[in-house]
Amino acid sequence: MERNKHLPLTETVYYILLALIEPAHGYLIMQKVEELSSGQVRMAAGTLYGAIEKLVKLKFIQPVPNKDSRRKVYTITNKGSEILLLDFERMKQMIDVTIDRLK
Repeated sequence: MERNKHLPLTETVYYILLALIEPAHGYLIMQKVEELSSGQVRMAAGTLYGAIEKLVKLKFIQPVPNKDSRRKVYTITNKGSEILLLDFERMKQMIDVTIDRLK
């Protein structure tokens, strides 16, 4: 099986995609990423917005309409969900092999 050229995802991108299972604006994304990572991943606004721009271009996330015109809200796309799951499966396989080897 050929590996997807976008894998492995960076830890930051992985958590952004995971955070966007539910639509969120930038500040909420930063909060969710920190929460999901148990405080291990913290982003500056510039890092987040650079990542968002890249993820939109890759069609992993997309803006969604919202009532507050001052905030852009994003959600994960089907393509983003697929890549997130592929990376999860990649990491799970690594963990399974490691557990097996360390027994």
